[in-house]
Amino acid sequence: MTDKVLLAFSGGLDTSVCVKLLEENYNAEVITACVDVGQGEEEMIKAKESAAKIGGLKHYNIDAKEEFANEYIARGIKANAEYEGYPLSTAFARPLIAQKLVELAEKEGATAIAHGCTGKGNDQFRFEAIILAMSDLDIIAPIREMNLTRTEEKAYAESKGIELTYDKIYSIDENLWGRAIEGDVLEDPANEPPEDIYEWTASWEDAKDEPEKVSIEFEEGVPVAINGEMMPLLNIIEKANEIAGAHGIGRVDIIENRMIGIKSREIYETPGAKLLIGAHQALEELVLTNSELRFAEHMSGLYAELVYRALWQEPLRDDLDQAIDNMQERVSGPLKTKKLTKETLKV
Repeated sequence: MTDKVLLAFSGGLDTSVCVKLLEENYNAEVITACVDVGQGEEEMIKAKESAAKIGGLKHYNIDAKEEFANEYIARGIKANAEYEGYPLSTAFARPLIAQKLVELAEKEGATAIAHGCTGKGNDQFRFEAIILAMSDLDIIAPIREMNLTRTEEKAYAESKGIELTYDKIYSIDENLWGRAIEGDVLEDPANEPPEDIYEWTASWEDAKDEPEKVSIEFEEGVPVAINGEMMPLLNIIEKANEIAGAHGIGRVDIIENRMIGIKSREIYETPGAKLLIGAHQALEELVLTNSELRFAEHMSGLYAELVYRALWQEPLRDDLDQAIDNMQERVSGPLKTKKLTKETLKV
């Protein structure tokens, strides 16, 4: 009997070959799904078109941008959640994506959820922790289970006539809160990142020379207005990305310590996140006591660690949310940044 399998699908190399691998090696009927957390309309269209060309039973594009902003990024702002110096973006999106996959799999009567993660990264844990916590569905990871290299994947795709729509030599994960870039020449820390990897932030040479002031208003720790205009958090984040990115703010180049114990050179673009978290911290300094600020700093690191390490379902994360929400009741009001420049972010 053929089982239905729901595949988390992006249209990239890994997930594209997974469709045929699941059909041929796992005797599965494949349903593909791409969850929109702000990776851009063009990427969503590419995923849908790619799925149609490869085949499969059916494809879903799921819009979760507002939920991502209001239920996940908002928590990250209130907690000032940064891991090893950068605002978490991918780690916040994965629990929501996994939740949407579980809901769709149950609706479609699928027996398993599949993903294209390898055994080297963090996402395998982030997806699977939520799937296991929320359901009794099986988990299939063809690339990891078959230990395929990217060279082998490309050869397999060619042999099956899979037309790859991507033209990127780097591995890029993008959502509303940031872009994560790795792979190819970036793997060697001695190599300076080429300018063409950046899309949200201006280079030092191209960044605005004129400083800019930005006003941000918060209600209980969450931004509700930017430059005097009230708008949904989703739109505030988009506007903050645009403003801070134009000044070259938000580039992070680090050696990151992954969950499985290896180090990885990672590059992030998080202009809006840096601006909004920086403004939030400045407002906290005005309204929280010294003891609260010290405790908030401790909670921030702990919160980021839990999210990064796929522990979204850990009861302590909910405990921290409740403590943070209580402290954020006084983190309300307008705040005007000092001048944004390409040298630094000052609020």
